[in-house]
Amino acid sequence: MSLGSRIKELRTERGLTQQEIAAKLEMGRSNFGHIENDRVTPTSEDLQKIADILTTTTDYLLGRDHSTATIPEWATYKDKRDFKKLLEDDGEVMFDGVPMSPTDRQRVMDVLTGLFWEAKQMNKHKKTAPQDARTDDAER
Repeated sequence: MSLGSRIKELRTERGLTQQEIAAKLEMGRSNFGHIENDRVTPTSEDLQKIADILTTTTDYLLGRDHSTATIPEWATYKDKRDFKKLLEDDGEVMFDGVPMSPTDRQRVMDVLTGLFWEAKQMNKHKKTAPQDARTDDAER
């Protein structure tokens, strides 16, 4: 799958129009259309902006990361930094003392990615829940 087709697929999944993304990139709709049709390669800056808008990574857009996990829209810069730090250790992943294959490792990382963002979201909801609601739940 090409860069443009990945961008288009994610854009349509997220219900965004070419015009909406082009406006966020401060470019014309037709220019963005050329990116989706692989007529133009975006600059590294624009590629990062596109990844942020589509809540994914540049590696996924470039076909380097086959993970289907994406970064949630609500994730802050600090959340993303924390997650990146969590994954930075590139040591071998072992199961029962035996190194996992790259495919199995990616599957584990995909599951961990989903769990990380789910836990982050749950934690954010706990912090923003009204005090009365927590008290009511505790009384029940």
